[in-house]
Amino acid sequence: MAALFTDKTLIVNNKDSDELDLERKLVRALENKVMLLYFGSSECPQCQEFAPILKEFFVKLTDEFYVERASQLVLIYVSLDETEEKQTKFLKTMPKRWLFLPFQDEFKRELELRFSVKDPPVVVVLKPNGEVITANAVEEIKQLGTLCFQNWHEAAELIDRNFLLAQDFDNVAMRSITDPIHRLKYKLTKKKKRRSQEEEEEEEEEAAAVSS
Repeated sequence: MAALFTDKTLIVNNKDSDELDLERKLVRALENKVMLLYFGSSECPQCQEFAPILKEFFVKLTDEFYVERASQLVLIYVSLDETEEKQTKFLKTMPKRWLFLPFQDEFKRELELRFSVKDPPVVVVLKPNGEVITANAVEEIKQLGTLCFQNWHEAAELIDRNFLLAQDFDNVAMRSITDPIHRLKYKLTKKKKRRSQEEEEEEEEEAAAVSS
């Protein structure tokens, strides 16, 4: 799915407007996740009605206040706003984890054509490989709320994050096995030093007694 945005820049909707402009950053942000492409406009009446619903939907799936661990979900706002000021004003009311394309990026138009976007709001749901799960999930989100994410999760065949990569698991396992050994060595070394110090003090006391 990251391939869809190769050589593109995505911006994080936070106060610093962090840019994901490197391949490794994009892969990390997008891989093994269900992707939502939200095509909307702050002036569209239907979008104005739907945006708060989408916001609540996203927050309940990704905010640790509601879930123990954020769902494998990423949302990219593809702005249909008339001006950058209107886009910025709208995004200020949306979750900080949302991503969006720069306002001047013509790739937004390419995405509109690719996914046949005509009447916003439109939420395209994609698998990690870029295949379409749902061409427009607006009504599904309205009717089912967060329950629809489970259907997408299964359709996307995501790898459960609870299962670590073999290499990561080996590193963790090795660390968990060797750490107690290191601690034992430290304790033994510390104990040995303390014993040597006590022996030296005893020898000094004996020497002092003999000389007196």
